[in-house]
Amino acid sequence: MSAAPYPPIEDYALLSDCHSSVLVSRAGSVDWGVLRRFDGPPAFARVLDWERGGHCELAPVGGVPAARRYDGDTLVLVTEQRAGAALGRTTDFLAIEPTSPTAERAVVAPEHDFVRIAEAVDGTTEWVFTCRPRFEYGIVVPQATTRGERSGLIVGGPQALSVHASVPLEAGDGELTARFRLAPGERAWFVVSSHLPHRVEPRAFDDGVVERHLEHTRDFWTEWASRCTYRGSHRDAVVRSALTLKALTNAPTGAIVAAPTTSLPEAVGGERNWDYRYCWIRDASFTLYALFILGYRAEAHAFIEWLMRTTAGRARDLQVLYGIGGERLLPEIALDHLDGYRGSRPVRIGNAASRQLQLDVYGAILDTAHLWRRHGGDVEPEFWDLLQGCVGEIEARWREPDEGIWEVRGGRRHFVYSKVMCWVGLDRAIKAAGALGIEGSVARWRALRDEIHADVLAHGFDRDAGAFVQAYGSPALDASALLLPLVGFLPASDPRIESTVDAIAASLTRDGLVYRYLVDDGIPGGEGTFTICSFWMVDNLALLGRTRAAHALFDRLCGYANDVGLLGEEIDPDTGAHLGNFPQAFTHLALVNSALNLERLTPVADAAGPVQRAGRRE
Repeated sequence: MSAAPYPPIEDYALLSDCHSSVLVSRAGSVDWGVLRRFDGPPAFARVLDWERGGHCELAPVGGVPAARRYDGDTLVLVTEQRAGAALGRTTDFLAIEPTSPTAERAVVAPEHDFVRIAEAVDGTTEWVFTCRPRFEYGIVVPQATTRGERSGLIVGGPQALSVHASVPLEAGDGELTARFRLAPGERAWFVVSSHLPHRVEPRAFDDGVVERHLEHTRDFWTEWASRCTYRGSHRDAVVRSALTLKALTNAPTGAIVAAPTTSLPEAVGGERNWDYRYCWIRDASFTLYALFILGYRAEAHAFIEWLMRTTAGRARDLQVLYGIGGERLLPEIALDHLDGYRGSRPVRIGNAASRQLQLDVYGAILDTAHLWRRHGGDVEPEFWDLLQGCVGEIEARWREPDEGIWEVRGGRRHFVYSKVMCWVGLDRAIKAAGALGIEGSVARWRALRDEIHADVLAHGFDRDAGAFVQAYGSPALDASALLLPLVGFLPASDPRIESTVDAIAASLTRDGLVYRYLVDDGIPGGEGTFTICSFWMVDNLALLGRTRAAHALFDRLCGYANDVGLLGEEIDPDTGAHLGNFPQAFTHLALVNSALNLERLTPVADAAGPVQRAGRRE
């Protein structure tokens, strides 16, 4: 295992301009930075190889992290560090220039300006700035040159960065650096911008431009957050989660990425390291639900437009995931020259799950359309054609085995959740047809919906275990069964749901945290508890009227968030450390859903005992 000083995964804070992503450590180092589009090659990737990956650091010399926070409801990060008796502060953000105070989509300059501001708060501080990119995933050591005293250019292969500063810069071997002193109240700034190497236009920055960047970026995030309709007791966690989901949307296309990173491990030193910088239909559907219930609609409209363009309206060609521009070819490549986070190899780019069969994707699209329609969205003829195509695929394929929600690589099986989502797809199509006054094949759909429901009850419920299982013919449990009441397949009052919840709690939890499953899936090594599954347990406890336990688990899960409110994919139940790609959309959307379920269900349960509601999308 690598001995390099990798920070814990939860040490990082996310910055985004809804195009690009940056992870900043408590020490002020950017160890992951993609400054053009989420799924592109990073300029900084030290989190994947401490020596080869590249980084961008701004910190007081000898500084020790003291505190940090986002500036209100924004993605402007404020970090304080102590250097002896002095206190220094950095302010970091990816600049956004909205076209109006209420612009729905983030607008950025083509150069994607990453702004860093240093300030001496108390005492005189000496500072160091280092911009040391390594392009093409650490393969390219670029050439760095200064252009005048306070600007420079770093070029190599297909990438280029310019740096403008308020203090002198020096060029070294593939890096630009600055060392400077600030007296109390003094500030210095740096703007790191991404360019195509053959198209680097001269630009001018001064204090006024940097201040406007900061003001406009604050205004964009603050205004967007202000439209959140949630006013409950968990507002801070919910709004931070909503902001994180928004940060993972791609403004130009409408795609929503699962996470901004690749290959952060599910077990340190293991090989469960995947590239999550793409748009999964399932994840996007869940994300849109969370945003919808918080009052946001524009993101759904943009996603549906993306979906129509990407699929060209052809359900039979539907993939599980796509590039954010709609790309279908996402070959999975192992980057053997990189050490991986703390020796977790291989580092992967691309994702072979794009070629898998996951039958739940059809239900996810139909469920998203149902949600869209219920919130006043129009179902245009072309969209209805796509939805009918999804139903046709369900009719043709629901009896086939698939790789399932967890994208197993041990062979296709008849996964219970996949069958349930085929039922969901038919159920939502029937409701849409009724609301739109379209009869068509509804009678046939009803009959098939009932057939699938009966098939799952006959083959997906193990009477000996007293639980819905992972796959037909297997006694193994799977936390995805916790979704059955949430999608309305059975009401929470059904004894089979309650016994499933109890079985999962007894067999798939560690100290209250939920594993997704504990059986061989064709990939060596273990993993942590899945945070989204733990939030599903919160929802089920609330639906069953066990509201005290639901609140206790929810509060505990929120307690695992880092100091700026971010959560990863998994939690190590022994140490509380975060695992997997970070931050994770799945986790934050689950937090939102659980917060609203607790708000909605607790009074009912307290007044009348167990809740009898069928699910979240009736």
